Amino acid sequence: MILEPARARTDDIGGRPVLFLMAADAEYGPALRARIRPLRTGVGPVEAALATAVALAGLSAAGRLPTLAVCLGSAGSRTLEQGAVYQASSVSWRDIDASALGFAKGVTPFLDREPETRLSTPLSLPSARLSTGGNIVTGAAYDAIDADMVDMETYAVLRACEHFGVPLVGLRGISDGAEDLRHYDGWAALLPALDGHLATAVDELAATLAAGWTQGRG
Repeated sequence: MILEPARARTDDIGGRPVLFLMAADAEYGPALRARIRPLRTGVGPVEAALATAVALAGLSAAGRLPTLAVCLGSAGSRTLEQGAVYQASSVSWRDIDASALGFAKGVTPFLDREPETRLSTPLSLPSARLSTGGNIVTGAAYDAIDADMVDMETYAVLRACEHFGVPLVGLRGISDGAEDLRHYDGWAALLPALDGHLATAVDELAATLAAGWTQGRG
């Protein structure tokens, strides 16, 4: 069942209300289903920003804003271990390009922020830099991206979370990138394994929160 944004629910993780967000049902396997009830945002930056903002607005109106939001799912990478899960140490938006007006690529005009935003990394997992955009990256297209891994939602989720003052953690399992993508199955093959690895990360997050971790301490 896909949760409607207006009915978004938080999960009690380590004694804290946490909002989990995922793009698609295909990434939400049995191990995660046994632990969390994520909001499915839809695929891509526009859908993710809209769903997250609507969900947080509803939670805010009800006086139930989460302590933390976690954007999790799959990612592509040509250099990271396939099938492994990484924390996003930073996230950028690869689509924005106003360089014709003199702005650096990756910088949103008239918005006072750097092109890359640091994220907290509270878990023992390895960390990697993440790039969000509206395209599936494969093959030589990785050459143009200044990041270790790519997805289509995290930066958009971050911007909505910032508006409501909710900190964000990004967890991404590498589903593809070592070889060129040619079909849906090339993305989906590792999703069952990533489901288990992401569930283990959720368990560690619960223990970390229960031990008293707060934003800014890692």
